[in-house]
Amino acid sequence: MVISNLILIAKALHVVGFISWFAGLFYLGRVLVNHADTENLDITGPGGDRNRLKKEILHEEYTATAARVYRIIVNPAMMITWVAGLTMIALNPGYLMAGTPGWLIVKLLFVLLMVVYQVYTRRRIMVPMATGERPWSDWQLRLWNEVPTFFLVSVPFMAVFGKIGQLNYLYLGIGVAVFGLLVYRGARAYRDRRLG
Repeated sequence: MVISNLILIAKALHVVGFISWFAGLFYLGRVLVNHADTENLDITGPGGDRNRLKKEILHEEYTATAARVYRIIVNPAMMITWVAGLTMIALNPGYLMAGTPGWLIVKLLFVLLMVVYQVYTRRRIMVPMATGERPWSDWQLRLWNEVPTFFLVSVPFMAVFGKIGQLNYLYLGIGVAVFGLLVYRGARAYRDRRLG
């Protein structure tokens, strides 16, 4: 009884963790897109001095906001997700054998790829932007901000269907690929509408 209650607590914390993690990643991405958008401010034409000041203020604000989101939301939520998930597996190793063969290993691989996404975002995008560099355009950052969406769609499907033994990896791959194409087409249509 105690073990099953601990598993339920870990499961609830796991859900809280990954919801917060995704919220943080999406918000962080939006902050970085807005930060990159400040490059579009015209500092040479009329109102250039005002726009230059605005650009400096926004740079400081977006840099500080991105750092806070990463430190206060993204990192702790990622840790809660991992600790709670691994606690469930430790308390019930049967998760590794239940359902579709390998589903939990594939799910853990996807979650590990989310960590890679998070660390890459910090090191290759956030840190350079904080120093005034623009490693990526606002369009590239908009696309990069959609990457967590693939994890948000694929991981729950893996967990739900994998646990009951109904996961088909081919269908999962096709579904994620089609979803990715739709997201990309939607992002391009949005960009074209903004520019047109």
